[in-house]
Amino acid sequence: MIALADVTCGYAGAPPVARDVSFAAAAGELVAIVGPNGAGKTTLLRVAAGLMRPRAGTVRVDGVDPAAVPRRTLARTLAYLPQRYELAFPFTGLEVVLMGRYAHQRGPGLDHADDVAAARAAMERCDVAGLAGRRFDTLSGGERRRVVLAQALCQGARAIVLDEPTAALDPAHAIGVMTALAAERARDAAILIVTHDLDLAARFADRIVVIGDGRLVADDTPAAALAAPAVARAFGVTLHQGTLADGGRFVVAR
Repeated sequence: MIALADVTCGYAGAPPVARDVSFAAAAGELVAIVGPNGAGKTTLLRVAAGLMRPRAGTVRVDGVDPAAVPRRTLARTLAYLPQRYELAFPFTGLEVVLMGRYAHQRGPGLDHADDVAAARAAMERCDVAGLAGRRFDTLSGGERRRVVLAQALCQGARAIVLDEPTAALDPAHAIGVMTALAAERARDAAILIVTHDLDLAARFADRIVVIGDGRLVADDTPAAALAAPAVARAFGVTLHQGTLADGGRFVVAR
């Protein structure tokens, strides 16, 4: 569903941020990209979302180059959540979530009953239904994050690309967000996230892709990927894994 093959990418006038990177997220799969700060994770995610063209290699979302189609057309297939989301106008929480229905709207862009229903359902799943009437600019950082996640989910896209979806969230809401994302696999969505939370990645991801210094270090199941010696070298710490009572995994770094 989401595939990068031999991708080299970077910004104009600067050396490449990532070199010869290949990985994919299949339908019904949640893949977490992890790695140290500055490793190239966000740049690769922007390439996957069609916001940047690679210098070399190919990118496909459902078989299409995401940078080569109109954004509204792409939005029917791909939902993207950046690290930072700013709005200049005092929209309500519900209005922000409804922006995710833009690609599905008919006529002059008026909200249909189906759009409102999809938005409210996504807000319930992200535990922000009570923020529907609140101004977005009055919400806390964590509340804003959950509102824009609801916006991404209500798109109904089969490819979901998220940069730090649990940033600024307390532990309970972070687990809730990852649970909601994991549930998207039931409708064959492919979910690709960047995260610094190795515990959540180990617990919820089907696979972990590790990027270090702009190169692919590991691409495997969470247990295998995080146990690779090259991953410890990439992070600069030793990673120890354990098992939770519910069968999930946790990671301790030292």
